Amino acid sequence: MPDRGGGPSGPRIRVGRPSRRVRTLLMTLGVLAVLAMLFVMFAGFWTDWLWYRSVDYSSVFTTTLGTKIGLFAVFGLLMALAVGTNIWLAHRLRPPLSAMSMEQQSLDRYRMSIAPYKKWVLLAVTSLVGLVAGASAAGQWRTWLQWVNGVSFGQRDPQFHKDISFYTFDLPWYRFLLSFGFAAAVLSLIAAALVHYLYGGLRLTSPSGRATAAATGHLSVLLGVFVTLKAVAYWLDRYGLAVKSSGLKSTEGWTGLRYVDANAYLPAKTILFIIALICAVLFFATLWRRTWQLPVIGFGLMVLSAVLIGGLYPAIVQKFQVQPNEQAKEAPYIKKNITATREAYGIDGSEVTDYVGKSDLKGKSQQDKERLRAAADSTASIRLLDPNIVSPTFQQLQQVKGYYQFPSTLDVDRYKVDGKEQDTVIGLRELNINGIPERNWINDHFKYTHGYGAITAKGTTAVGEGDPAFTERDLPTKGALGKYEQRVYYGEKTTQYSIVGGPQKELDYSGDSGEKSYSYEGKSGVSLANPVNRAAYAVAFGEPQILYSGAIGDGSRILYNRTPKERVESVAPWLTIDGDAYPAVVDGRIQWIVDAYTTTNGYPYASRTTLGDTTADSLTTGQRAVVAQQNQVNYIRNSVKATVDAYDGTVKLYQWDTKDPVLKTWMKAFPGTVKAKSQISAGLLDHLRYPQDLFKVQRELLTRYHVTNPGTFYTGSERWQVPDDPTNKSGNAVPPYYLSMRMPGQPAPAFSLTTTFTPKARENLGAFMAVDADAKSSGYGKIRILKLPSETTTSGPQQVQSKFNGDPEIANKINILKRGDSEIEYGNLLTVPLDDGLLYVEPVYVRGAGSNFPRLKKVLVTYGDKTAFEDDLGKALDAVFEVKSPAPGTPPPTTGTTPPASENPTVKQAVKDAQDAFDAGQKALESKDWAAYGKAQQDLKAALDRIAKAEAAAPAGTKPGS
Repeated sequence: MPDRGGGPSGPRIRVGRPSRRVRTLLMTLGVLAVLAMLFVMFAGFWTDWLWYRSVDYSSVFTTTLGTKIGLFAVFGLLMALAVGTNIWLAHRLRPPLSAMSMEQQSLDRYRMSIAPYKKWVLLAVTSLVGLVAGASAAGQWRTWLQWVNGVSFGQRDPQFHKDISFYTFDLPWYRFLLSFGFAAAVLSLIAAALVHYLYGGLRLTSPSGRATAAATGHLSVLLGVFVTLKAVAYWLDRYGLAVKSSGLKSTEGWTGLRYVDANAYLPAKTILFIIALICAVLFFATLWRRTWQLPVIGFGLMVLSAVLIGGLYPAIVQKFQVQPNEQAKEAPYIKKNITATREAYGIDGSEVTDYVGKSDLKGKSQQDKERLRAAADSTASIRLLDPNIVSPTFQQLQQVKGYYQFPSTLDVDRYKVDGKEQDTVIGLRELNINGIPERNWINDHFKYTHGYGAITAKGTTAVGEGDPAFTERDLPTKGALGKYEQRVYYGEKTTQYSIVGGPQKELDYSGDSGEKSYSYEGKSGVSLANPVNRAAYAVAFGEPQILYSGAIGDGSRILYNRTPKERVESVAPWLTIDGDAYPAVVDGRIQWIVDAYTTTNGYPYASRTTLGDTTADSLTTGQRAVVAQQNQVNYIRNSVKATVDAYDGTVKLYQWDTKDPVLKTWMKAFPGTVKAKSQISAGLLDHLRYPQDLFKVQRELLTRYHVTNPGTFYTGSERWQVPDDPTNKSGNAVPPYYLSMRMPGQPAPAFSLTTTFTPKARENLGAFMAVDADAKSSGYGKIRILKLPSETTTSGPQQVQSKFNGDPEIANKINILKRGDSEIEYGNLLTVPLDDGLLYVEPVYVRGAGSNFPRLKKVLVTYGDKTAFEDDLGKALDAVFEVKSPAPGTPPPTTGTTPPASENPTVKQAVKDAQDAFDAGQKALESKDWAAYGKAQQDLKAALDRIAKAEAAAPAGTKPGS
């Protein structure tokens, strides 16, 4: 056959080395690729450093980074040394090669192939295990900082009498060290065994002498180290019983020792600890005895003991001692769990009061009914404006421009109107990037950069056709808030980056006289004047135009990380952030107020809860965030109140809980980051409130832990549940509601956060809970629970809603409201304790056909068997309590011949003028004729001034209401 490859006489194809030019090009490309990768890494590091420096929290960045690098280096080096040393030692202890068996002959080719690269293989293996171990250790930076800076709790656990800090700060670090030791021992053992096998120290097929004396000694020592670590693990497991979760009848998330733990597992762990130590000594003894016999016997004994003592014995105790009389056996441990859980969640001071819960008007005199009607007004400032519904109304009436937006759920705060503090619904007019008329890079990031103004409305009233009674409105805003910086550069909806302060002017707002331009004057953000910074951000944001755009020049600054939640999380990564930041106008600035928590999962005996599940309700399904979705804790404190300035993004952390040892520990780790509580200004204190997420965690625990008697707790007969939200069909829990109200025994109404409970698997009312939410109040954080009798038939929220929906007369009125394809939306169902009974109030909104915003049209009021469905709250209360109030403006009876002031012709004309001005204002509002609306408001004010002047001049006894 012909030589297809070309014989000696045929042409020969030579594959030569690449030319010098090609080699240079390839080398250049390789160097550039490496430099590019290094610059990408540098860009991430550099932009992080610049951001932390811009917010004055560079110490957080350096402390966190330094800790991670230190842990990575130390534990990576330790792992590399441990594995590398044992590989080197196993190689050095290899036996001399003599007449080789078939097994060794087959391994010889592997030895030959490795021989030239032994040092490189050793370096590669140790580097790999070192990198993995170092990366794992770097992730433990929080555990390390807590261990190093741990502060005593001043409390001891009831079993081992150790300070709580041992379980929260020390035990997690010891467990990490133990797991690291196990990993090092196992990897070293595997690596040494492989080397011994490769070089003949271990033989699998040899009929005798399967291990040399050197290999036996080496591996025995490593096994001894492993068993010693196991002994340490048994000892730590004893303390771990105090924070171990287990099942107990009628308890979820039970944590701590039970009877079987204290009387079986605890002694078993101690015995296993001793056996493991003896077994470890036997392994170490092989250095002299050179035999596996005793260590193998000892190891077998340890395994058998673990099965019998650690598994079978506790099962026997549980079966034959505990189960026949479980309630009595577990009672002391249930008591410890109850005490620890109530302390850990801050519910140990809860005040539970028996409450009749009987709302019956039958047999009451007319005087009693009038007294109840008056009490309904004085007991609570009933908030009809539901912040969870009226956002579209704010959007329709106060959005002004399509590039503004309000959050889907507004917030409830307190502001003074006419010198009186009242519940107020507030929302910021934030930037809506999707509403920009023409989307491009310049518009998105340079021109449209900020929102404008805070809009507020009275929580208790509506005006006109059911619209909010705005107390701060328009663009720029004016009203009750006075003068303040209205530009909103940082907000819940502001997620894109903006570049401000440079050659490109921003759109400030568009008014009657056209667009107003603006250039950012704050010190927030990172300067882009430096080309290195521009290149780094171009890489970090994947936007090359940042590098060369002419819109960036002297004074340009880039703003990012702009939501309050992510700013606080970034500067305090050791805090858990509440899901609802809320805005407040404080001392002439809009401040976002963010509640932050310190948590731990290591509080002994305290039952655990998953924050994401506990804080979920009917509003967290897409409307607002849920705190720390999968974070499981058994201790929580609202230890920090944080603020984020909406204009310049300044973040301030204030110590709120001055006794919390977890916060004190983190303040030691990050000194100077948290300001003292005394630095909170009076203006800011006016707007601080009890946080919703903490309240929801506490109410979930109180469904079980309102009971302090172990026997009752065990039977579960007094278990409660948080009812589903009756106003929608989501099947999720009813959210808590902010409301100014007076609980029985309180001298005056207080700003409160409230919720209801129903008995387990029932719909009647079981209890009502409120916490004093006003940070200025001396009773702030005081939890009061009104517990109804277990046999009560007082209607719960779902039953009240069902009664409302099933009433034929109300159903007929609802159908009338629905005419023309209108939609009905039910507002928050508020519960108010009143005269040993419960008053329910629910606003009803109508979203008219062709409109996209709801208006308050009706109010539902229920007290006992009486239900009213009227146009406003006053009429509904009158109907329920069968009291006829005088018509508005009707004067009381007078004596003498002087006519009342309201019959004065001047007053009559002024009243008519006021009504005409009000009607004109409402029409102008609907047509968005702001000039006409402003004139109507001026006419209304003039008419009211005339009325006031006439009444002031009227003789005593003739004024309305005298």
